[in-house]
Amino acid sequence: MPDPNANPTSRRPDRAEHDHGRLPAGASHRVARREPPEAALRELQEALTRMSYLWTRARRHGRIAAAAGVAIERAGSQLLGVLVATGEPMRLGELAARLDVEAPHVTREVRRLEEAGLVRRDADPDDRRAQQIRVTPAGRDVIDAINAAGRNAMREALAEWSDEDLAIVARLSHRMVDDFTAHGERAQLLGPAVGQGDPAAAR
Repeated sequence: MPDPNANPTSRRPDRAEHDHGRLPAGASHRVARREPPEAALRELQEALTRMSYLWTRARRHGRIAAAAGVAIERAGSQLLGVLVATGEPMRLGELAARLDVEAPHVTREVRRLEEAGLVRRDADPDDRRAQQIRVTPAGRDVIDAINAAGRNAMREALAEWSDEDLAIVARLSHRMVDDFTAHGERAQLLGPAVGQGDPAAAR
């Protein structure tokens, strides 16, 4: 299962991780492109839908936070998680884009976290009119505790899985996220095909 506080695009496994046990040395899994079978895509879509529902339920976050011994809302933990994963201070607009939410939402969450001593605002050295949001040591401790509690829950749930199965699922999950991300970036760059206009308008 993915880490709910981790930046989903921050880690890219190296080629050896991708290809280990899958393709001969020097080969690429993208060489021979083919249309994935419809049945397999439906199964994958259903599995991802179930996982997303399971992982994003508010009650789950409450249980994990309680096990970690911290009091923080899910939105706040997600924002902290991005700052911790990035390892650098970020502007409000950058946080909003990374979380795919509106800027006012991020402003409210930053204010709550700042009042709790989990983040602080610093002047942007490149633009004195702007501010950067930086996670504090207390905020990092909160995320470390939540992540540790999440791993403990996974350890119990997946106790009967072999080390090999866990490694395979982790490796293929990273590969899937990489490919989804690359596809999304290409789609944004290319836009609709010339002469087709807005695809949504044709529906």
